[in-house]
Amino acid sequence: MFEKVLFPTDFSEVSKKALNYVKRLKSAGVKQVIVLRVINERKIECICQGAAWCGVDAVEFVRQAYQNLTEEAQKELNPIESELKAAGLDVRVKVARGVPQTKILEVAEEEGATSIVLGSHGRGNLSTALLGSVSGYVIQRSKIPVVVIKRDSIDGAD
Repeated sequence: MFEKVLFPTDFSEVSKKALNYVKRLKSAGVKQVIVLRVINERKIECICQGAAWCGVDAVEFVRQAYQNLTEEAQKELNPIESELKAAGLDVRVKVARGVPQTKILEVAEEEGATSIVLGSHGRGNLSTALLGSVSGYVIQRSKIPVVVIKRDSIDGAD
């Protein structure tokens, strides 16, 4: 069940807790972890509109924004990759663009993941307050098991 885990991260504290959980899954048979960072297209589109209103070349702005965010994400993914490799896991990192909740499911299917482990902030409107909008969406639509680490569920210690 846990041979190939997709681990989406937003580099938050709850993602760090989920990372500690993923490291411990080696003893449950995990062989490979795909660490995913999704650059949220919706946020970029909003920023782009503001830039266009200010007279900035929107096409160049978007290109540069994605380039910068991709480089930044890769730098933040490197220590996570190293940490998982030190735990004895085969690791691949991936930076993707899209709407996080749908991109997570797309990547899980593309990569043949057998499970998804993600952290949940539990921020948002009342219907998603217990889990969070991204995790709630993924849970409802995933074809594979999803393990959700809530913000206050574990202490994150190894």
